[in-house]
Amino acid sequence: MSIDPRGPSAEDIAGAAATAADGKKGEGTVVLRVGPVLAICELFVVTSASNPRLVRTLAEEVEKVVRERTGSSPLRVEGMRDLQWVLLDYGDVVVHVFHDEARRFYDIERLYRDVERVAWADGAGRRAGS
Repeated sequence: MSIDPRGPSAEDIAGAAATAADGKKGEGTVVLRVGPVLAICELFVVTSASNPRLVRTLAEEVEKVVRERTGSSPLRVEGMRDLQWVLLDYGDVVVHVFHDEARRFYDIERLYRDVERVAWADGAGRRAGS
């Protein structure tokens, strides 16, 4: 796969992240277009897991797949010690990997309920995340 010399788009990064999370059993994976209401980035990818070990697995898989598919690495990663809410910051895309309990507590989708949910396709070509 060749990488675009202009760099990957936010949609490319978010799609790769969502597909990676879904492929490792991420639950309720969604992509939210937060750019119109949040000036710091364009897209959020939100997913969750039922236990801390799977939170780590999801975060590591997202980082690996995004790097392989787009050549991008996160600018920073937070939360790998506690494994309740791991944040991978790619600039225009922020990936949130929650433990189920933390996701219910913070309810990030409710905070951004008025933003567009972006459809993304997994490797099998079926529509996911919508």
